[in-house]
Amino acid sequence: MGKLFDRLKYDVRFSEGLEACINCGTCTAICPAASFYDYDPREIADALQVENEKILEELLKGEKIWYCGQCMSCKTRCPRGNTPGLLILALRNLSIETGFYLHSHRGKQMYVLKKLIGDTILATGYCVHADGVDTGLFPEAGPVWDWIRKNSSEIYNLFGNSYNKPGNGSLRKISKKSMNELKAIFNITGCTDRFEKLENDAAECAKKLNLEYNDTHLNKYFQLMYSKNPNEDES
Repeated sequence: MGKLFDRLKYDVRFSEGLEACINCGTCTAICPAASFYDYDPREIADALQVENEKILEELLKGEKIWYCGQCMSCKTRCPRGNTPGLLILALRNLSIETGFYLHSHRGKQMYVLKKLIGDTILATGYCVHADGVDTGLFPEAGPVWDWIRKNSSEIYNLFGNSYNKPGNGSLRKISKKSMNELKAIFNITGCTDRFEKLENDAAECAKKLNLEYNDTHLNKYFQLMYSKNPNEDES
């Protein structure tokens, strides 16, 4: 597997995100995630400075690197110009590449995000597209969302956009040229490979748990990852 820190340093987000943390705690004070989780971006930055392989492995296997919401508030306030949010991205990528993310429930839930958001981006060019939302997964939206979906063509075109057609506005059809460029970005940045690994690992996990698995988000493993409380014992 090679030394973990050597692999981490290869990620430009690590070299750009950490210069010299002075432990002031400004990033933690401004961090929204720190208000809700046992998460401290200052501790992450400080831990990475010592370049301890054991500490790094614990981070890659743990839950904390998945708490960050990527708002990048840390970047705006750090007096040293550090960006813990970028460090988190580098850690997440390495966690997936090494397979250490499978030790974390929230890490394994990246498969859910891949199915709900990643696949939608590659199919439509949007993170979320109204036509692709499974309203059964969001019961809090109530019957209104189902009604809108049923009458989508009429409703969305009332706002003067180009719903599922070439033109301007939200929900317009993204051109084939732009979609090809988007997929090329995913390929070049390694995101396509990471998506494939998430799918392959999910299939293996489903097999171990004796759960039905297929390429859709309706499989039993997806339902488990989507709905399970992280504090519950999977076994």
